[in-house]
Amino acid sequence: MERIASFTVDHTKLKRGVYLSRQDGDVMTWDVRMKEPNKGDYLSTGALHTIEHLFATYARNCAYKDGVIYVGPMGCRTGFYFLTRGLTDAEVLDCLVQSFDFMASFDGAIPGASAEECGNYLDQDLKGCNAEAAAYLKVLRGLTAADMRYSYYLE
Repeated sequence: MERIASFTVDHTKLKRGVYLSRQDGDVMTWDVRMKEPNKGDYLSTGALHTIEHLFATYARNCAYKDGVIYVGPMGCRTGFYFLTRGLTDAEVLDCLVQSFDFMASFDGAIPGASAEECGNYLDQDLKGCNAEAAAYLKVLRGLTAADMRYSYYLE
């Protein structure tokens, strides 16, 4: 089988940030890298799960909702895939900043966290989500749209 593009990126050099992972027609896949790979510091499953619920809910309800296709966690627990259509790099970055700002301060019932709505609804960690979102928000606020490519992180 052919090696997929994301496995050709040297993960020992990736830094926290956002970069365009691939483009398929008008669909853009963004690597929302919250943790440096292979450094021993990963998102806990509870925090990851809560971020997934809050990130997906917020992004699909914000001003950019028509351009949001998918929000999903990476199996390695270092971040998320964020698929968009029709959004500029600056709009993607703004959506991410707004989403992580929302998650950093969220205090309430986690959307979709019931037995009827989720397959593992008890594995949630709101405080962990708040802390991880606040830490990553500092990274996002230091970026510009021009920084959202592999070359920025691999230098």
